[in-house]
Amino acid sequence: MATPWRAADPPDPRLLILNRPLAEELGLDPDWLETPDGIRFLTGTNLPEQAKPVAQGYAGHQFGGYSPRLGDGRALLLGELHGRDIHLKGSGRTPWARGGDGLAAVGPMLREYVISEAMHALGIPTTRSLAVVATGKSIVRENLAPGAVLTRVAASHLRVGSFQYARATGDEALLRRLAEHAIARHHPAAGNALELFQAVVGAQAELIAKWMLTGFVHGVMNTDNMTISGETIDYGPCAFMDAFDPATVFSSIDETGRYAYGNQPAIAQWNLARLAESLLPLFDDDQEKAIVLATEALGTFRTRYARATVAGMSAKLGLKADNAPLAEDLLAHLAAEKADFTSFFRRLATGDETGDWVDRWRAENPDTAAMNRVNPVYVPRNHLVEEALADAEVHHLLEAVTSPFDERPELARYAAPAPPDFGTYRTFCGT
Repeated sequence: MATPWRAADPPDPRLLILNRPLAEELGLDPDWLETPDGIRFLTGTNLPEQAKPVAQGYAGHQFGGYSPRLGDGRALLLGELHGRDIHLKGSGRTPWARGGDGLAAVGPMLREYVISEAMHALGIPTTRSLAVVATGKSIVRENLAPGAVLTRVAASHLRVGSFQYARATGDEALLRRLAEHAIARHHPAAGNALELFQAVVGAQAELIAKWMLTGFVHGVMNTDNMTISGETIDYGPCAFMDAFDPATVFSSIDETGRYAYGNQPAIAQWNLARLAESLLPLFDDDQEKAIVLATEALGTFRTRYARATVAGMSAKLGLKADNAPLAEDLLAHLAAEKADFTSFFRRLATGDETGDWVDRWRAENPDTAAMNRVNPVYVPRNHLVEEALADAEVHHLLEAVTSPFDERPELARYAAPAPPDFGTYRTFCGT
């Protein structure tokens, strides 16, 4: 399931951005990472002798269609540091590249850096970004674009697609070893494969609830983009919703709205069903009994997701007890008003919202100070992300979104919705 491989040597590597606090968490010297040797480490070309980088293989359902052979076509797992994977994106073609060039452009790599770090600051489980290095090589997309390598950090890169690949080999011993590794790495309280599956169901229910509570749209929820750890991974055509609309889609290739904002819980459950199918031989030797056990475990997703969503929405509304009817009516109100999903809750806390629903909410004696501790002022709004990428200057945006709950007057423009002339926003995969 992994092929030993080496990163391509960039002709003129130049550090664009370094996450110094994350480097220190990992026990790395940030000052050294800014030296030529450190930059080569960040691109995978100056590694310790004991490092054995690999390109991982996996399968996956992409937009509902099964692909038996996917894998790290332009990515490389360098190794582990303090129990976390150090991983590259855009480091060159691998045997899993399927005809691609294995490269990445500066813009999308900076975009992943900004959004993944914003997600972390919002308290949403996610892969992290350690650095972006410009390679000094132009790459061909719609036009020539400057190339880059993203250095990514994750609890691991085990995906639903990893288990689909192992199951497809027909090697039950391999599947069992993979499950045992996932248990040890991510869910040590699980005593067997069924309990591992139950733990993943719970982790994903919590994760998707957090996405929905912040208006985050992943955009490409293929099974190879769902982790066993419960972290958000692979920031391709993702974006944050401005005006509330369950049908919101940003990805240019999602023509049917399969991965629309409002569909994300159902898609997560569908993906988990594919994981259950892969693990079925480990649940019980009797296939019929194994299916019953899998169905029962999968059936808890909706309950766990609903519980997490209601609790999270009650916190956003400053309520001392969960109030599902009030929360559900709020969503109808937001949709009817096309309210800005992020700023609405801060405006509610300051008394700047009015209406029948607001009167009902106020009768519950909400704690408005508590609301401001969980409702962000700043998220990576799409117009601001595009503006920052156009200038290749993301530091001011990062200042806002990595301290999302602390309102600062000098950063007022980072809290404002997109201007009317911003138009329909579209994002792109694989860039």
